[in-house]
Amino acid sequence: MLDEILRQLQVHGWGEQDIFAVHLSLEEALVNAIKHGNRSDPHKTVTIRCSLSARKFLVEIADQGQGFDPNAIPDPTDPEHIESPTGRGLMLMRTFMTKVEFNAKGNAVRMEKEKSPSEERTDKPAET
Repeated sequence: MLDEILRQLQVHGWGEQDIFAVHLSLEEALVNAIKHGNRSDPHKTVTIRCSLSARKFLVEIADQGQGFDPNAIPDPTDPEHIESPTGRGLMLMRTFMTKVEFNAKGNAVRMEKEKSPSEERTDKPAET
């Protein structure tokens, strides 16, 4: 599924930097949902819903876990937490996506990426 999303971004003329940003953020959100949300339980599922246009990509990823409070995750750039891996994925998602929001329970994330004006591709494939 991830490969198809990345392919569709290319088809819609998204540039390399924006595609990288979406790729990294999706991987982080999926790993968090599987590892932390579902606690790697093979009987639990992760739901992915997305939409894509020439200018905007939206994705919602939900797990079957108990959720968490994203505001309680320590800042990984804080000197007190610099050696802890906790919070790095969330920081990357917030850095690379235009918007990152969690549901009240904390077991679903909605991310949005707007295409960067500097990422307009001139070699966009011809539409058929």
